[in-house]
Amino acid sequence: MEAASTRGDSGMTAIEFVLLTPVLFFMIFATVQFALYFFADHVAQAAAQAGARKARATADESPGAWRGEARDVVDSYISQLGPQLVLSPDVEMLQPEQNTVGVEITAKVPSVFPGLDLTVHAQSVGPVERFVAEEGN
Repeated sequence: MEAASTRGDSGMTAIEFVLLTPVLFFMIFATVQFALYFFADHVAQAAAQAGARKARATADESPGAWRGEARDVVDSYISQLGPQLVLSPDVEMLQPEQNTVGVEITAKVPSVFPGLDLTVHAQSVGPVERFVAEEGN
């Protein structure tokens, strides 16, 4: 009797394998895409924070040159941490108020799925650092 029941299920494993393999591959690729997106987001955020730190430190000393110096820091961070993850970054220097400067980055993320267009956005803004001499000295 057992031989008859095992003969009836002989093709079931192959059918299950054929049906579940695409689902398994999709889950693997989705995991890789998720990791690529979040690592690119972290790289963009780190670059924006580093650029904003440089802008905050130099905006009072060199009013016109801080933009170029901050841009150099952003480009350096992206080239060191993730040049293949943060694609064609659009870097914008911000000065929303008189005593505030910052950096905003928008960039594309590589995709493992054809036709999927993902972008990351990072922004860091802070007050300009100023040295104020103590009165009476």
